[in-house]
Amino acid sequence: MLVTTRSRAAKLGAFVAGAALLLSACGGGGGGNSAVQTGQAFADCDKNPNTCNSAPADQLQQGGDVTYAIEKNVPNWNVISAEGNVFETGEVTKGLLPYTFYATPDLKPVLNKDFVDSAEVTSTSPQTVVYKLNPKAVWSDGTPFSADDFIYNYKVQNGKDCPDCAAASSAGYDQVKSVTGSDGGKTVTVVFDKPFTDWKLLWSSGGAMYPAHLAKQHGDINTPAGLAQSFKWFGTTVPTWSGGPWKISKFVNNQSITEVPNEKYWGAKPKLNSVIFRVITDATQEPTALQNNEVQVIYPQPQVDLINQVKQMPNISSFIGLGLTWEHFDFNLKNPALSQKPLRQALFTAINRKDMIAKTVGQFTNKVEPLNNHNFVPQQTGYKDTVSSTGQGSGDIEKAKKILTDAGYKLNNNQLSDPSGKPIPELRIRYTVGNQIRQNECELFAQTAAQLGVKVKVQSTDDLGQTTTSGDYDVIVFAWVASPFPFGGAIQNWGTGQGNNYGKYSNPQVDSLMAQANAETDQTKAADLLNQADQIMSSDAYVLPLYQKPTFIASSDKIANIRNNSTLDGPVYNMAEWGIRK
Repeated sequence: MLVTTRSRAAKLGAFVAGAALLLSACGGGGGGNSAVQTGQAFADCDKNPNTCNSAPADQLQQGGDVTYAIEKNVPNWNVISAEGNVFETGEVTKGLLPYTFYATPDLKPVLNKDFVDSAEVTSTSPQTVVYKLNPKAVWSDGTPFSADDFIYNYKVQNGKDCPDCAAASSAGYDQVKSVTGSDGGKTVTVVFDKPFTDWKLLWSSGGAMYPAHLAKQHGDINTPAGLAQSFKWFGTTVPTWSGGPWKISKFVNNQSITEVPNEKYWGAKPKLNSVIFRVITDATQEPTALQNNEVQVIYPQPQVDLINQVKQMPNISSFIGLGLTWEHFDFNLKNPALSQKPLRQALFTAINRKDMIAKTVGQFTNKVEPLNNHNFVPQQTGYKDTVSSTGQGSGDIEKAKKILTDAGYKLNNNQLSDPSGKPIPELRIRYTVGNQIRQNECELFAQTAAQLGVKVKVQSTDDLGQTTTSGDYDVIVFAWVASPFPFGGAIQNWGTGQGNNYGKYSNPQVDSLMAQANAETDQTKAADLLNQADQIMSSDAYVLPLYQKPTFIASSDKIANIRNNSTLDGPVYNMAEWGIRK
């Protein structure tokens, strides 16, 4: 999963992210999830999420430029690292990195045939997957895309070959016994120690692949130290290479990333001359940039005023959808006060999610309801309410106070003290700068905590990835942008020691149940096991799901083949197909 402001954190993933920042039913705004649709370009995106706003190639100009607004700079270019696992980084690198599967707007995984001709399970005991690579696939310097790339990216993410590679996740990779190449490197055979339910997650767009032949130039990839050295190099170095239809021609720090077609690409060539990712960290400035034609596409975190401004613009179409992006409050369990479960349970119980929704995203859509699971959304098979029974998110202040008094906490003169008599120190809650909805959510959290005698300071951050990975928060609000693979994603986010488990949650019983789910080939049984883990985690009050986060896209009517995609792949999933209408 990516963190979003992977994960892909965004945090894809955050892909965010994430996942990170990493999520089958209706999605990407499909299946009746639309609450706002203006203009004509996205008129049929509810019914046809994968094909709306389409135009055949002969109706597109050859050339032209599209500027696409992103809300964060790219300080780390390694999207499979914990720090680089940010949604915006995933967007920018989507056109550069090879990957096996990606998510379409209907939230389903699709094989990326530009890179992989086939991917099949050839044995279940042991589980074996064989990938046949596209023989035409090459990196931009002419080096063939091969099994070496699979092996390198496996090594830096399995948690064993490179202990110092701070990967976003080792989920699935840590269950692989071997990765071997044959047929001149164009066949990859993966054998698992134990079955992995979400095997399509591996080397997919939630993580993608970095070139092994370049890694060799920046470290001995047969040693842990050399792997770590190369892994770090990919994070600190702007890619001058590419393995996709686009390549970076110019990077201006904190301003823009310009991508142009990769002339070495073997697949369908982009029609556009360039796509420019313009960094606009203050979302309130995006409508003005759109109206002034400084950008032609925005994909902001939706805000009431922002959406209302866009609705008034001529020749601009917009769309709101719900997918697998979900908003949440997280505690940092390294904080001594928050390491105590009763305090966490009380704070989350006092939060009134319905009221919070009404005062934030409920201002522009009536489709959003409290989310009651950490791994599934209501459109997915497997969704089960694991939160309501705990009382968390209910806004029951009296119940919250009883949790505290029963545990020995005392409230005197609006100051809560722990059972030893020590006052609970002031907490810091963080949110992404410029995001008014998240600022409001943090202020509502602080107001609620004050009723329990806990002081909370609201503080923004302009680098969500660094803030989460360094643990520079007590409470934080952001969204996971997930992939279609909930089982591997669960371990990535909640497993002990996992890269996306920023708040350092650890419960051996949860780890065990997630591992069982992750190795169960029966999807129904896997979902049941994961929900058992989810019920325990809900009781532990580490993360409070708030709601499915609406996604909002607004675009010039001149741009064809761009559409909402409420997954970690985002609207850029098909960037090579974008074009300007004649």
